[in-house]
Amino acid sequence: MSLKVRKNRSIPPPEPCALTECMAIIAGAWAPNVIWHLRAGPRRFNELRLDIPPVSAKVLSQRLKELEGRGVVTRTIQPTTPPSVEYALTRLGQEFVPALDAIVKVGHKLKAARRKEL
Repeated sequence: MSLKVRKNRSIPPPEPCALTECMAIIAGAWAPNVIWHLRAGPRRFNELRLDIPPVSAKVLSQRLKELEGRGVVTRTIQPTTPPSVEYALTRLGQEFVPALDAIVKVGHKLKAARRKEL
């Protein structure tokens, strides 16, 4: 005999909070690294590959498309021969830079604390 499925009487969950929205952007593999390396100005695809050696071309391409779709990165085709593409942070993308700086500072403190434990 199977059990009857009861109706869920809970209220609907709240909309995602601001932290969840931000984390969805920087939680992607290599996304923080891409934002970090674009902070100083526009970079071409191969320059980003050199900046982030462990990332594959496929993953970097996916991440750039995702960041562009979320309004964090712009993609500009340069009128050169052959044409080249530059990626740059938008104003929204620039707003991630102080947050990443803060995360890096905490990371250094954590690393130093672990060294003291050893």
